[in-house]
Amino acid sequence: MSTASSPARLQPGDAAPEFELLDAEGRKVSLASLRGSRVVLYFYPEAATPACTTQACDFRDSLASLRAEGLEVVGVSRDEPAKLARFAAEERIPFTLLSDPERAVHEAYGTWGEKQLYGKTVTGVIRSTFVIDAEGRIEHTFYNTRATGHVSMLRKRLGIAV
Repeated sequence: MSTASSPARLQPGDAAPEFELLDAEGRKVSLASLRGSRVVLYFYPEAATPACTTQACDFRDSLASLRAEGLEVVGVSRDEPAKLARFAAEERIPFTLLSDPERAVHEAYGTWGEKQLYGKTVTGVIRSTFVIDAEGRIEHTFYNTRATGHVSMLRKRLGIAV
């Protein structure tokens, strides 16, 4: 069982924890429903905040080239579906955004716990990204990522041209 101060961290080769969450339209989406595609699963603190908007728009603007490499992008936050729908509409986000208000998926992926924020230790969402292969295994883990430049870093690590 993970604690707020030391969440369990997934490693490459681990089975990605299964989940079923509601998307921005209130439809159920499961990890199993994404089998057959590689998935970039990213966790962010809150829709419509400056850093999270920057990150989502970076994924939006890079989506065609990521999909050309066989990657589907899925974002996860604690926001309710209605807020995700507004965010997606306002920012023209064309990929799936999932709602995890109970934090069960955050905790399963080790993305909820203590972090540094403006020099203080707080408990919250640890901005993180996972690349999951077509069979549901973790290929790459990126914990404590920065919103700005995140997609560029991801492309570099995955060997994807700009």
